[in-house]
Amino acid sequence: MVTPGEESLKRTSLFDSHVSSGGRMVPFAGWEMPVQYSGILDEARAVRSRAGVFDVSHMGRVETRGRGAGAFLGRVLSFDAPGMRRGRGRYGVICDRGGGIIDDCITYRLGAERFLLVPNASNLEAVLRWLARWAPGAGEVQIEDTTPATAMLAVQGPQAVEILGEMAVDDLTAIRPFRCVEAELSGSAALMARTGYTGEDGFELMLTAGAAPEIWERLVERGVTPCGLGARDVLRLEAGLPLHGNDIDLSTNPEEAGLGRFVDPDREGYVAGEALRRIRCAGQSRLLVGFFMVGRGIARHGYAILDGSEKIGHVTSGSYSPTLDRNIGLGYVPDRVSTPGSRFQIDVRGRMVEAEVTTLPFYSRRRT
Repeated sequence: MVTPGEESLKRTSLFDSHVSSGGRMVPFAGWEMPVQYSGILDEARAVRSRAGVFDVSHMGRVETRGRGAGAFLGRVLSFDAPGMRRGRGRYGVICDRGGGIIDDCITYRLGAERFLLVPNASNLEAVLRWLARWAPGAGEVQIEDTTPATAMLAVQGPQAVEILGEMAVDDLTAIRPFRCVEAELSGSAALMARTGYTGEDGFELMLTAGAAPEIWERLVERGVTPCGLGARDVLRLEAGLPLHGNDIDLSTNPEEAGLGRFVDPDREGYVAGEALRRIRCAGQSRLLVGFFMVGRGIARHGYAILDGSEKIGHVTSGSYSPTLDRNIGLGYVPDRVSTPGSRFQIDVRGRMVEAEVTTLPFYSRRRT
C-alpha cells in the first residue's frame, strides 16, 4: 500500500543497494532514505570502532562558478569566500538579513572562480532562492544544482582513510582535514573531501550518480558497515554538531547557537552583516548548551526545560549515546544556567528529570 505522498519521494542512485542490504527505508526531506540496517546503535558503534558508510546523496550540491563567483559568495556566506585557497573547505552559515540561519553548509573552493556548496537536503531550495536573489546580473556567475546528476557518500571511522586508500590512486593520508582533491577511486572520478558529520576521521565522496553503487559495494566488501540516518544523527549529536531544523533555524542566530566563531560580520557588502553586528553587540538572552541526563529518561526534541516551576527553555536534540552509555541532549536555556555544572529539570512526559550542563562536544576522537 502506498501512503499519501510516497509516490513522489525522490530516490538516490543507491536505492537498490539499500534495499538489497536490508535497509529500512523512510521518507526524509522529500527522499526515500535508509534510517537503519543492522540497528542504529550497532551502526554507531561500528563507526566509532572501525568504519561506516552513509549515503548522503540527499544533501544538496550547488556549483557556483564564473567571473566574480568568490566575491558573490562573500556577500552571502558568513566568511571570506574570496580568501579561500583552492582545495580548501570551510564550514559556515547562510543568514537572512535579520541574522536568522537559513542553513549551515560546507563550501569547497575547486578552482579560481569555482566553488561547491553542500547545503542540507531540506534547505536546498531555500539556499538556491537566496543565492539567486543576490547573484550579479548579466550571467557573470552561474549557479547550478548538480544534486540530481551526482551522488555523495560519507565514509567515516578510525579505519576509513586506510580502507579508502586501498581503493584510491592518490595518497589520501596527505590530505588534511577540511581539504579536498579531485581523485580516482576504483576507476571512478571523485571529489574527495576530508570532512564529515560524525566526529570521526574520514572522507565525503562526491561522484557521478552512476558510479556510486559500485563504490558502495566495494566498501562493503572491505568490511565497511552500511549505516543509516539514525546512526548519523546519534553520532553528530555525540560530536556536538547542530542539526538545522532542530538546533538551528530561521528563529535562531549564530551567536546564541555557539556558531559565532564561524561568522565575520564586519566584511563590506555582507548582506547579513548589519544584523549580526547588532546581535553580537546586544548579547544573548539564551544559549544552546549540551547536557547529560542525571535522572533516567531521554530528552526529546521539543521537551520543556524548567527551573523549578518556571519554564526556561526547550530541548532541541536528545538521544541515548552508545559511545558514552549516557543520555545526552542539546537545548536553549538562559545565560544564567548555561555554564558547565548548572542544573535544571526536563519534563519527560510529565516526569521532572534532572539534567546537568556539560562542555561540548560530548565525544571527541583521539588524534594521533
